Amino acid sequence: MKTFEGVHIPGLLQTEDQIRAISAASVPKLSEGELEVRVRFRLRRQEILGGVPYEAVIHEAALRIRAADSKVARGQLLQILERSEHPQVTVRVVPFAVDGFAGIGDPLTYAGGPVPQLDTVLMDTPHGGAFLDAEAQLARYREVFSKVEEAALGVIESRQFIERVVRSA
Repeated sequence: MKTFEGVHIPGLLQTEDQIRAISAASVPKLSEGELEVRVRFRLRRQEILGGVPYEAVIHEAALRIRAADSKVARGQLLQILERSEHPQVTVRVVPFAVDGFAGIGDPLTYAGGPVPQLDTVLMDTPHGGAFLDAEAQLARYREVFSKVEEAALGVIESRQFIERVVRSA
């Protein structure tokens, strides 16, 4: 599974405080019960990290945007660093300073496996998620991910980059 996020931290890497802050800002506003259900669901969904290879590419903007306050932002960055130490998790960063990284702003997730015809792309949109699985769509998003990966720093450089952002948070 691969994901790219330009504005938010990928859901599988979010702390509970980050989830709460993002969910509390949703429109329409969630009731306290709906908020609790969303938080529990998102935290439970993170259990997938125990066994599925996961590659997250995060734009610098997502690392710097504060969903809440500096304490939540710092905790979120530290959790990304901790999760990136797991052998099945890869985290890479696309910094602002990368040349030619235009037109790739939509958050998306690519779920692939041994049978490429069964791959699926999930695109988050303002009106909800859209699942794409037609071969032409998959080919397009394989190319999009290739461009994202080309623009991203390496794993070690990404960790160092996130550590610098933590120090400035």
